[in-house]
Amino acid sequence: MKFGVVTFPGSNCDHDVIDALRNDLGQEVIELWHKDEDLSQFSTEDCIVLPGGFSYGDYLRTGAIARFSPMMRSVIEFAGKGGRVIGVCNGFQILCEAGLLPGALLQNGHQQFVCKNVYLKSENTSASLTKDVAGRALMIPVAHGEGRYYADEATLESLFANNQVLFRYCDEFGNIVEDANPNGAARNIAGICNKQRNVFGLMPHPERATNAVLGNTDGQLIFQSLINNN
Repeated sequence: MKFGVVTFPGSNCDHDVIDALRNDLGQEVIELWHKDEDLSQFSTEDCIVLPGGFSYGDYLRTGAIARFSPMMRSVIEFAGKGGRVIGVCNGFQILCEAGLLPGALLQNGHQQFVCKNVYLKSENTSASLTKDVAGRALMIPVAHGEGRYYADEATLESLFANNQVLFRYCDEFGNIVEDANPNGAARNIAGICNKQRNVFGLMPHPERATNAVLGNTDGQLIFQSLINNN
């Protein structure tokens, strides 16, 4: 399984993802520039990662300009053929802007940037990204100012009905409670996927939790689930 990691102007987590996948998980990683368009070296068994950061400085709206990068045309086509795509933090925002995932990421409810470890829990045993970690409380860092997931009630109902919710914020014991929600996200949603379960978006940063030197390896479990269920 190959991973392609896209760098946009303003990306600042691209090398975090590259290092985590290449050095901590031993995966083949190909670095991609936002002006590139050729994804012919990737099959639908591979995965494209849109990393976190501040693409194009977030000057218009988070992810709104990056959505029009030449690479995104290819990513949309790749996803349409069944290829796996992961968007982390700003990458999640870009996926929503591109229409690959429903909803939007709004300013945090407390209107402050949040940077800390939080706990996530998945109840989704259908998606490859979560199949092996379902039912566990995972400690994963967040770092965002606009990470509050929002969708109208009909969309939220559809996400739950179609088993598209990947992760929800929880406490260390796995209880999904309001106090564990770091940004006011609707129904504690931290990550979702599309109906086909090949496009994944999440606000927390699993790539920042893949090495024992950092005191946390729970992020490895998320990536490994994707690899194991390829």
